Amino acid sequence: MTDEELRQLVASLAIDQKALAAQVKATSEQLKETDLQVKATSAQMRETDVQMKKTDHQIKELGKQIGGLGEKFGSFTEGMAFPSMQKVLAERFGMEAVTTRYKIRKGGKTLELDVFAYCNAQQNKAVIVEVKSHLRDEHIEQLLKQLTEAKTFLPEHADKQFYGILAVVDSPEDLKQRVFDNGLYYAEIHDNLFELKTPATFAAKAF
Repeated sequence: MTDEELRQLVASLAIDQKALAAQVKATSEQLKETDLQVKATSAQMRETDVQMKKTDHQIKELGKQIGGLGEKFGSFTEGMAFPSMQKVLAERFGMEAVTTRYKIRKGGKTLELDVFAYCNAQQNKAVIVEVKSHLRDEHIEQLLKQLTEAKTFLPEHADKQFYGILAVVDSPEDLKQRVFDNGLYYAEIHDNLFELKTPATFAAKAF
């Protein structure tokens, strides 16, 4: 190799080193920028997580408030129903004992009734009343289930015939008809009092 070729080789190596150093510097700058972006994204994610937790807490609190309003409205409806239903049970059904918010525990299970009434002697009958603001399908099923299970929870009344009443503030006509089809009495509010509303062809079912 001649001196000139050696000088050219050294010069080219120097240029390559400068280019490599520039590339390393550029890559380092890009890494720094990427690191900053990652940190910024991480911070945004933490902030989003905090906001989501706050939103979740607010939704839970709102759910509690709505649930509380539902319970208050339910209690208000029951409060209206109880006095008039006691009168109906005494006058129309001859019930001697009427208890509201009746709860029985047996074998680890619980039966909760809005109103339970019964009479002994010749009639020997019992009536379960469920009070609802707005009638739904599941309310009919609920009362039918209660009537089916009642004698298991109340063996002292096992010799009685059980009847069911749904006392409702508001009900679609098709659900009202389903109440009758299942042999259940239907009562609705009128002038702030609950009154029995049954068609002439209605036949009550004894459980």
